Amino acid sequence: MKIIFIALWGIVSLMAQEGSTVKVIKMAQKGERIVKVMCEPQKLPKPEGTLEALMESIKASHACSPLSNNKLEAVAYYLNHGKVRVNHAHISVPEDAKCPVCGMFVSKYPKWTTMMVHDGKTYYFDGVKDMMKYYIFDGDFVYDRSHISQMSVSDYYTLEEIPASKAFYVLDSDVFGPMGRELVPFKSQKSAQSFLKDHNGKRIVTFNGITDSMLMKLDGLSK
Repeated sequence: MKIIFIALWGIVSLMAQEGSTVKVIKMAQKGERIVKVMCEPQKLPKPEGTLEALMESIKASHACSPLSNNKLEAVAYYLNHGKVRVNHAHISVPEDAKCPVCGMFVSKYPKWTTMMVHDGKTYYFDGVKDMMKYYIFDGDFVYDRSHISQMSVSDYYTLEEIPASKAFYVLDSDVFGPMGRELVPFKSQKSAQSFLKDHNGKRIVTFNGITDSMLMKLDGLSK
């Protein structure tokens, strides 16, 4: 009986994780339709901060006809995630998982989700920048880096889970993540180059090219 209960609990947990991502996809798709019909896209704010803060920014911009809270939330999801399509294995995040660096709920941001497995425990982050802070800033986050067994990021266009060590990252584009300026990950260099050109990125870097000073510049803490 105990074994059956554990198995059922595992299935329920997995469904909850999948449900979180499905909700984001549906809300982003709904938001896309609302923007086309009820908003002036050029007046909409850049996606910055929490979902709640972005909803307030959308209202303040007067870019849309008066929207209900539900529609306002959908537009915020769309601005945060764009045209979300999941065609590959992606990182499933528990509803209550918080980023160990900033404390934000990660499941709200599947387009930016990254993860690390250390000593058998999985940590979720709401962007490459925070995961790399957790990895690089050993004075702030003390643990044995040799015990890391996995680091994964989400391809920006497809949400496909890819090894962090094999991704190509566009540095400091005009597309902001939940924590502002970001390193945007891609599975292929071709996709990264296309995004770099379309979104005014500074350059493309690989995993080993990400430095502490680069992360600090993204946060405006150094020149």
